[in-house]
Order: sequence, then structure tokens, then C-alpha cells
Amino acid sequence: MFAAGPCVQVSENSINWRNLIAACAAVCVFSFSLGEVFPLLSLNLESRGVSPKMIGLNAAMGPIGILLAGMIVPKLSHAFGPRAVAMCMALGAALIFLAYPSFPTLWAWFPLRLLQGICVATLFALSEAWVLGNAKGTKRGLVIGVYATCISATFGVGPAVIGWVGIAGYLPFVIGAGVLLVTILPISLVTPQAGDAEHEHISILRFAPKAPLLLTAISVHAIFDGGMLSFLPVYAVRMGMSIESAAVTITALAFGNVVFQIPIGWIAGHTSKAGAMITCFITVVITLILLPFAITTFWQWPLIVIAGAAGFGIYTVGLAELGDRFHGADLIAGTSAFAFMWGLGALVGSVICGTAMDHFGPNGFPAALVAIFCAYLLARLLRGWRRRVARANA
Repeated sequence: MFAAGPCVQVSENSINWRNLIAACAAVCVFSFSLGEVFPLLSLNLESRGVSPKMIGLNAAMGPIGILLAGMIVPKLSHAFGPRAVAMCMALGAALIFLAYPSFPTLWAWFPLRLLQGICVATLFALSEAWVLGNAKGTKRGLVIGVYATCISATFGVGPAVIGWVGIAGYLPFVIGAGVLLVTILPISLVTPQAGDAEHEHISILRFAPKAPLLLTAISVHAIFDGGMLSFLPVYAVRMGMSIESAAVTITALAFGNVVFQIPIGWIAGHTSKAGAMITCFITVVITLILLPFAITTFWQWPLIVIAGAAGFGIYTVGLAELGDRFHGADLIAGTSAFAFMWGLGALVGSVICGTAMDHFGPNGFPAALVAIFCAYLLARLLRGWRRRVARANA
């Protein structure tokens, strides 16, 4: 995948640990600043009296940027080399961080969040395609588990910074920008794998019919991700929590990801990936139903932790299934499709959750997510029933 530097031969079950460590380090640094910016921007807008619907529309610009990135990243990578593109995007994201307090108006934040989405998608797409390409044989679960845990661990640290320095002034934005600049060093250490430039191009449209339920699951996960990251702190404030405590709800959400992703991946690999996926969906539904009764009490914290673990577990299991089922050009198309579906889902999630809060009050937020998750489970149940009927009639 990477076009600069000497090629590294990787056997069927071996791992290029230099690449793994470098890619995970880059993702860790970037994930930290991404975890900081979601609640930072939402709480800033909330403190100015901006409506939840408008906060959702503003947050939706990031996923739109992710969708646009899917169209331009392959061309940029081919022209300039993925490593150089990733470093430029890290620099661009740092400058965008500094631009938020420099242009503190709602309408200026719309194009800034669009550009930020492009930068985010680029770095994560390049890192993820490498990780999946290197996750081979019996070590696939280990590599994916390490990758997911690295993202989750550092993502949860970002909101904690807000609880420490607050949301006012330049300081929280300067911290995020400084951390992003550090990303450039580990990215520069990544080396390419042999044969990466030889893959046939397969479009997302050609890949989608091969894994419709898998891609839909990723989209639903992204609706949960986008909704929770943008509105969980706002929901907590509306239900009576302080801004500082509300910001830490994102840390609790990410804590579940850190602790449980490797066990979830291991269970999926040793039992059934379909069963693990369905269990994650049902767990999220239960926790969201209970959240309105537990918010502002001690029980909100374990519920948020479990919801975060199961919600991100959908993505972890999905990655493992993608690596099991597809290889070569299909795998590259699959990672692109994952990025596209995540962007689409996060876009829809932000708008749906903001609109639900506007029309139905704070509890419209978890209720909207419950409805979407139940719709997926129903679709999966109907698809399974149709398959059984088709086999019986064959």
C-alpha cells in the first residue's frame, strides 16, 4: 500500500512489527485529538445556546468530509505516495484545530469540520488498509484487537483533557494541534509491503453486493458512534450534569472499548462472528433503554462503559469478518466501503440524534438509536428467515 521506501516481504503468518508499532502510534496520537475535538466543539456550541439540531448539522460536516475523502484519497496516494499524503493531512488537521478558536463563529465551523473530516478519513483509511493487509492467518485477531484497543485507549484521553482545562480559549485547541504534529514522526517510519501497487481496482459499488449485512452493520455502528460522540455530553448536560462531568462521559464510553475489544475479537474468532455481532447489537439496545433511568446516578458509568464496548465491538467483529472473507483487491475495496459506510452512518446519526432531541426532548437521543439498532436486528432476522425458506424449497 505504501509507495515510498523499500518493500518489506511478509509471510503468511508473520507480522512486520515495525509497521504495526508505527501505524498504531500514529493512530494513537491522531485518535487522542479526534476524541478531544468531538465533545470540545459540541460543548462550545451548547454553551453559546446553539440548538441540538444545529449542533447535529455542524457535526455532520465531518462525515461528509469522510465521504468526499473516499473519492480523492486514492488519487492523492497514487500521485504523491500514501506516507507523504498522511503526513500532510496530519499537518492540515493541526492547523484546523487552531482555526476553530481563531474563527469562533458557527458558520466558519462548517467548512472547518468538512476539511477535518477529509483529514481524519485519510489517516484512518491508510492505517486501516495496512493493518488489515498485515493481519494474516492465526494472528489476525491479535493485530485487529491491538489496533482497535489503541484507537479506543487514546480516544478516551481526549475528552479527559477538556475536564482538566475546560472548553474556553485557545488552550484546549493548542493541546490538540500539538499532539497532531507529533503524528508525523511515527507515520514517517512506516515502510511498504511488497505487491501493494499490483492490486486490481474494485469499486465500492462492485463490492457492496458481496457483503450487504456487514456494510449495513458498519453503518449502524457509525450512527451510534456519531450520535454518541456528538450528543452524549450534550444529553448529560440537559439531564443535569456539569459540563466537566459531561465531557468525561466520552472517556467512559471509550474505556469500554479499551478493556473489551481484544476479548470481543477473541470470542468472535473462537465462536461465531455472526453471533458476536448480534450479541453486540442486543447489548447496545439494552444499555440505551436503561440509560435515561440511570443518568446522573452511579449506574450511568457502567452502562456507558458497556455501551461503548458493545458499540465499538460491532466494528471490531466487522473488521475480523472482512479479513476472513476477502483478500487482495476485494479487501482494499472492503476497507474503502467500510470508510464510506462509516461516513454515511455518522452523517445520518448526527442529524437524527439532534433532530430527535429537538422534537422529543433529551430522551429522544437514546430512543432514536434504539429504534435504528432494532431495525437492523429485524432486517437480519428477516434475511435469515428468507435463507432458511429458500433452502427448504430448494
